[in-house]
Amino acid sequence: MTEFLATGLLPDHYEQLAKTVRDFANSVVAPVAAKHDEEHSFPYEVVSGMADMGLFGLPFPEEYGGMGGDYFALCLALEELGKVDQSVAITLEAGVSLGAMPVFRFGNEEQKQEWLPLLASGKALGAFGLTEAGGGTDAGATKTTAKLDDGHWVINGSKQFITNSGTDITKLVTVTAVTGEVDGRKQISSILVPVPTEGFTAEPAYNKVGWNASDTHPLSFDDVRVPAENLLGERGRGYANFLRILDEGRIAIAALSVGAAQGCVDECVKYAKEREAFGAAIGTYQAIAFKIARMEARAHAARTAYYDAAALMLAGKPFKKAAAIAKLVASEAAMDNARDATQVFGGYGFMNEYAVARHYRDSKILEIGEGTSEVQLMLIAREAGL
Repeated sequence: MTEFLATGLLPDHYEQLAKTVRDFANSVVAPVAAKHDEEHSFPYEVVSGMADMGLFGLPFPEEYGGMGGDYFALCLALEELGKVDQSVAITLEAGVSLGAMPVFRFGNEEQKQEWLPLLASGKALGAFGLTEAGGGTDAGATKTTAKLDDGHWVINGSKQFITNSGTDITKLVTVTAVTGEVDGRKQISSILVPVPTEGFTAEPAYNKVGWNASDTHPLSFDDVRVPAENLLGERGRGYANFLRILDEGRIAIAALSVGAAQGCVDECVKYAKEREAFGAAIGTYQAIAFKIARMEARAHAARTAYYDAAALMLAGKPFKKAAAIAKLVASEAAMDNARDATQVFGGYGFMNEYAVARHYRDSKILEIGEGTSEVQLMLIAREAGL
């Protein structure tokens, strides 16, 4: 991958994947994006199309029902989807990175054989329950508990802001819970909860500012009983393992953010060529042209950052700092570009049926989800030796 970082040219198989997803995004996703956003409805028909294309299985081996690709392939798909609809893009990102990837990384062979073919097919979605009302990044704030009783984990507690957790095709939620105490500190483990399971409830969906076609719920666990063998990974390693998942996920969120940033550029270029003011297309005026040029520069720099982080990850090299940089730079590029795009469009940019208006509402969460900008700065500073 390092070769095309310098040239900007993708190998043919990556280029073909990007083109295929781009065509799908423009022909299938874009035409219904405004409708699902307005109705706050989950785009089952779009998700089904992505499943048929194999997008949910992109980074997984064929032996588990995957496409035999890699994480960078997933990122390319997310970038293309993010250009036209962030809700659809985050549905894919969370389904793969948070739903299926923990099973792939930390599950035993039996768990992989049971869950990965289903999740990789895209016919079912998985979710990961980490965040609680009192904390997300702060592991010590975890209050959900899981206690062993007659060969079963009994789970009690609640989770907040969980993506893909309440759809008609949600079949698995992995939950972090306190399973004991070691040296005075909470022992946090991850446990697989099939859906439906008695005592598990996806509460009514949130009324959000953006990502309105993405499924997000608070969850409650009331004496939920699952077999002891549903422990995912080692007991007490749940939070540490999820930090690894978050490191990878930040590259994926960066790719989605780049898509959003580039989508704003593309919309502005088209609009600036068509919209006239004072007898000329507004793109001929430096005030507009330079604003769009800065937007393009942000998207390009952010894309280079996530390419670099993905290259390190796939090469088996340390990538925590690169992932944090990519997530920070790309999410800020998406938000800045959405703000500038709304300004370029003027009054039309304030109308929800326009893509730039959706990007304006959608992009803010990119600076919050899977690690806030402040968390990324903390990680970057720590990795730099401070």
